[in-house]
Amino acid sequence: MKNTKKIIFTMLLGLCMTSCNDDFLENDIKSQLTDATQWASEGNADIFLNDIYHDLSNKWNSPENLDNFTDDNDAGFYWRSYSWKQGIVDPSVNQGSPMDQEYNTAVITNSTNHATDYATWGAGFYKIRKCNLFLEKIAENSANFSAGYVKQRVDEVKFLRAYLYSELWMHIGGLPIITKTLDRATMAPAELYTKRSTFEETFKFITSELEAIVNNKALPVKFNNGDANAGRATLGAALALKGWLELYAASPAFNAATPAVGSDPNKMASFGNYDPERWKKAAATNKQFMDTYGGTYGLFPDVSALWWEKNEYNSEIIWDRQIVAVIMGSNYEQYGGPVWIDGVYYTWGNYDPTQELVDQFCMANGKTISDPTSGYDPQNPYVNREKRFYDFIVYDGAPYKQDWMAKTDTIYTRIDKVKPSKNQIDFGTDDVGNTGYYFKKKINPLKPRGGASSGQNYVYYRYAEVLLNYAEAQNEAAGPDASVYSAINAIRKRSNLPELPAGLTQETMRAAIRRERRVELCFEAKRFYDIIRWVIAEDVMNKDLHGMKITNSSPSDNKGRWVYEVVGLNHPHVFHKKMYINPVPQAVRDQNKEIVQNPGYQ
Repeated sequence: MKNTKKIIFTMLLGLCMTSCNDDFLENDIKSQLTDATQWASEGNADIFLNDIYHDLSNKWNSPENLDNFTDDNDAGFYWRSYSWKQGIVDPSVNQGSPMDQEYNTAVITNSTNHATDYATWGAGFYKIRKCNLFLEKIAENSANFSAGYVKQRVDEVKFLRAYLYSELWMHIGGLPIITKTLDRATMAPAELYTKRSTFEETFKFITSELEAIVNNKALPVKFNNGDANAGRATLGAALALKGWLELYAASPAFNAATPAVGSDPNKMASFGNYDPERWKKAAATNKQFMDTYGGTYGLFPDVSALWWEKNEYNSEIIWDRQIVAVIMGSNYEQYGGPVWIDGVYYTWGNYDPTQELVDQFCMANGKTISDPTSGYDPQNPYVNREKRFYDFIVYDGAPYKQDWMAKTDTIYTRIDKVKPSKNQIDFGTDDVGNTGYYFKKKINPLKPRGGASSGQNYVYYRYAEVLLNYAEAQNEAAGPDASVYSAINAIRKRSNLPELPAGLTQETMRAAIRRERRVELCFEAKRFYDIIRWVIAEDVMNKDLHGMKITNSSPSDNKGRWVYEVVGLNHPHVFHKKMYINPVPQAVRDQNKEIVQNPGYQ
């Protein structure tokens, strides 16, 4: 499959997600397609669709990961997250797009598919317009396509449109619902200047589209490794996305009479009321996934190897973005992991777990480190921790071995005056991390760094997240019943943890679920949405984060004991209530006077 994709990517100058049928190659010069020839055959139409896939934000190819905007990671001072953590968010700052590291052009632009434009108004609607154009052209030229092709591709593109809308909705709230291409040459201003729909109206539009896709059953449930169309939309992806969005909407930030942002008279950032049925709906959809597709999807036995190239499209992968080394490869390994390996500079050190995250990993006996009976020793903190700690975190004294390495290295972050390590914590502005930790989760063991050399796919949704979504929604809707325990314990069992103790209350189960979610999904761009929807960002982002400083009590000769001290990072930590949602860029409102601003940004 990789060889086939490489040939096609070369022919299409980087277009992705290609179909491998003969029809796909029938036009001699793909770069000179006219509007007539573009829609003359299924193969040619697929070229346009492949370009929509190509425009999906390549989230794996930026040092500015969404986790940088959370309490799980400490990133460098030169990234947009550093400004965001100072509370600098405004409709006119960074074009009103605080997450977009690369956004240095006008907000309304012919966007490229760069890594951090997922929450950017102009880029999002540029991609949505492509979806609308595809749907229109397929309808106009339906005589050129088989009925089966039309049915499948229409649902595929509607899924992509729903996904693009969902990314904007989670960051901006209510949006203009645009399902046709807009044309200044033929349309009156009333048609062009669309008002924002409310938070609820936008949510219902997205989820109704996804529900229709699931009910149509025109898409496959899942793709397997080697399938020609692997990477395209599936029924599994549609239902998983719907279940996640329903959980997000049911959460306290939005499912409340007074939303997280405060007064919201236009209902752009919330429903404006509390309805317990929203939790029930989220639980039902995620349960539907488990019951309907549970025989097709399931937990992969080894979570540390889940992302490896040889394990692509394993049972846990619901939807991913295909990556092809060099042609459309990943630089993920360039940005994360230990900076120095075997004395050689390898990474930028951007993904540095905080002490706050590290402390969430249980002991091997399943108890939290705050439990006095857990056996945790603050002066020997890395002994007898749970399996995921060793799978995900690089700590002081950790053995580090990837397949490309000739031998195992030992990573030291301690301050050692006798035998200093290049990874030694220095609290400076170079690439060496300031927390005393690096991470190794998702790093391709076959590729050292750079040159887009990694072909490891980017995973959007996996089955463990469905289990976590269900457990949370069901606990909120009905309390900690047996099905909630079953979902959480399945994830714990994979990491050799004992089951949760019986008799938890709804509140203590909620805490257990949130801890499990934070650990299992760390560094998968999930934590940001959790601290927003749980309305805890104003707590966790308004105080200093921490790292681990390790020194010897006899620094001149290391004959003393190694002392572990949790220390503050003294980095920006400002979060205003308005930051629960992003502003509408001022340039958008300047162009369209019908667009109202979000609360707190007027």
